[in-house]
Amino acid sequence: MIPFLDLKAQYSQIKPEIDAAVARVVSSGHFVLGPEVTAFEERFADYCRTAHCRAVNSGTSALHLALLAAGVGPGDEVITVSMTFVATTAAILYSGARPVFVDVDPVTWTMDPDLIEAAITARTKAILPVHLHGLMADMDSIMAIARRHGLVVIEDAAQAHGAEYRGRRAGSIGDLGCFSFYPGKNLGAFGEGGAVVTDRPEFARRVSLLRDWGQEAKYDHVIPGYNYRMDEIQSAVLNVKLDYIERWTEARRSLAERYNALLSDLPFARPQPPRYARHVYHVYAVRLERRDDALTLLRDAGIGAGIHYPVPVHLQRAYAELGYRAGDLPVTEKLANDFLSLPIYPELPPERAAEVVGTLRSAAAQQPSAATRVEHPQSVMTWSHNRRAS
Repeated sequence: MIPFLDLKAQYSQIKPEIDAAVARVVSSGHFVLGPEVTAFEERFADYCRTAHCRAVNSGTSALHLALLAAGVGPGDEVITVSMTFVATTAAILYSGARPVFVDVDPVTWTMDPDLIEAAITARTKAILPVHLHGLMADMDSIMAIARRHGLVVIEDAAQAHGAEYRGRRAGSIGDLGCFSFYPGKNLGAFGEGGAVVTDRPEFARRVSLLRDWGQEAKYDHVIPGYNYRMDEIQSAVLNVKLDYIERWTEARRSLAERYNALLSDLPFARPQPPRYARHVYHVYAVRLERRDDALTLLRDAGIGAGIHYPVPVHLQRAYAELGYRAGDLPVTEKLANDFLSLPIYPELPPERAAEVVGTLRSAAAQQPSAATRVEHPQSVMTWSHNRRAS
């Protein structure tokens, strides 16, 4: 049996520190926005190499407040991708704005910058790239477009704690960066949690107000706000885990290299990180035809594979009113049909990767051909030919 994720194994390794941190909060009697939150904000800002961090109660709340802090509201449009969890789209709608989807690059599976400018209108207020599976989007190109058009950039870094692009950390390149600390994330709490990071003090101040009912001081509400505060226990847990995140990240990257070597002779495509990117492998995904047959083989073998995400957001019934149809985002749709996620977490013994790939070899024997290459109608392979060489 190889589980897709084993949070119990992680807890067992740091149990004394976690238990002491939780007990410290319980005995203090201070449970919301206290010293643990302040300490975590300072440390996570340093980790992301940003000036400010504001901790909130979920990654969705982080996205929502980042949009509001940036002035996004009713009548505005936000350019984003559909290859993501629905929270990205939901947060845009919460702000009163409308999401406008562009397709992803077929090599990296992240936002294709070559498609952004055609999507910009007089109503466009922001660009919201998603750093999928731990690989950052092409931020230099995205930022250049945003600056030309006077747009705000908000990074959805919910899956990218510690990821890097040309030596810069996820969340530090855009105007704001948003993180989730859901338990299964590379840096996960013991419940819900999130954070907004930024170098701009006015954005940090506005997020501080918005997360706590718009209060500057107790009962002094200067703007309408929300109850999006992080609790002390989650911050205490995160403060412990922050000491280990680099060690865990390198373990993930080592497992990914092991998978890469074991899969090198199989017809399974994978997103290709540029040489200057630090992929942190929140998810290790492979593309193959007859994906569902392979998933059944893995599960029958006791291997906890998964799919992230089988139905793109633009085709979800909940968002049908946005007016998108099958065929509108061909790369996103093909990837969603073809890829599955393999077990990858720091506590997974490297030799178990061989067991996973052994089962995939059986799936490969049933493949009709090598995985079909996915391209835009224009056959644009942006990072592989243009940006990766720069």
